[in-house]
Amino acid sequence: MPVTDAPGAPGAPGAADTGTALADCVLCGEPTEYPASTKGATLCPVCEWQEAQRTACSG
Repeated sequence: MPVTDAPGAPGAPGAADTGTALADCVLCGEPTEYPASTKGATLCPVCEWQEAQRTACSG
């Protein structure tokens, strides 16, 4: 049985309890892995992966 709630694992409960606010994804609004002070368009892991797929096959 895989452990999905390991401390410090991305997406695990308590992983974001480091005292810093996380930026929201500009596409879906989900929390990202980046601090809110990050400049530029921040994407969550799912949207990052989808964007990478789109740009990798664009020619």
